[in-house]
Amino acid sequence: MRVVVTGAAGQLGKDVLRELENKNHEAFGLDREQLDITNEADVFSLINEVKPDVILHCAAYTNVDAAEEDEDTAYQINALGTEYLAKAAKEAGAKLLYISTDYVFDGTANEPYEVNQETSPLGAYGRTKLAGEQLLQKHLDRFFIVRTAWVFGIYGNNFVKTMLRLGEERGEVGVVHDQVGSPTYTVDLAKFMVELMETDKYGIYHATNSGVCSWYEFAVEIFKQAGLHVTVNPLTSDQFPRPAKRPAYSVLSKKRIEEEGLTPLRDWKEALAAYLQESK
Repeated sequence: MRVVVTGAAGQLGKDVLRELENKNHEAFGLDREQLDITNEADVFSLINEVKPDVILHCAAYTNVDAAEEDEDTAYQINALGTEYLAKAAKEAGAKLLYISTDYVFDGTANEPYEVNQETSPLGAYGRTKLAGEQLLQKHLDRFFIVRTAWVFGIYGNNFVKTMLRLGEERGEVGVVHDQVGSPTYTVDLAKFMVELMETDKYGIYHATNSGVCSWYEFAVEIFKQAGLHVTVNPLTSDQFPRPAKRPAYSVLSKKRIEEEGLTPLRDWKEALAAYLQESK
């Protein structure tokens, strides 16, 4: 298959390109230098030129706190950029897979969010990603929306890297314990995306590694597996204020993956071990 990957220079995009190569697909990786997704004419021109079978849309404005100050830019990238790609995909007869987020939910649930559950974002980032989902669905029948959470991989900045750096610098860290979710390793998410795009099982999916933890428990496990002796102090979200409010409960139900006979992502602790091995 001919596959266009947006956000190809990013943490997820790079692993998606690797997985496409492993599966012998013809990949066209585009970063923001090669394609400004907020320019509709550029999007149409590129998609018409490449004529892909699939577009894997990983590009996003992901700075959750900055989005509170600059929702307009986040909207242009997350919502309008996605709409332009959807319209171009329709014209080219291509499938589109859009990466979305747990932030479309408000985090007040106490059991895993199902794919059809009502959305209610708390902040600008979640609102703009949800707008992307809605605009995509307005134009396309052949789409996949994959909501994920707590992403980490070797190519970007993420919680695991931050913890390892702080642990080595300080020997003591404070981490919130009242936000719960499931970490997601980009290698595993990329494998799922490529498996999914090869099917016609369209619709919305939730994809994270399996298992559940708080950020505090995640940090403790990182240090344990890395063999670092670091004191981790549990904090409440109120003790660690950020510009954007975070969902307290971000656990996504992966039921749809099983129902469709797709490969579930492994346990997050196994994924973390694989990441630490890879980053050596």
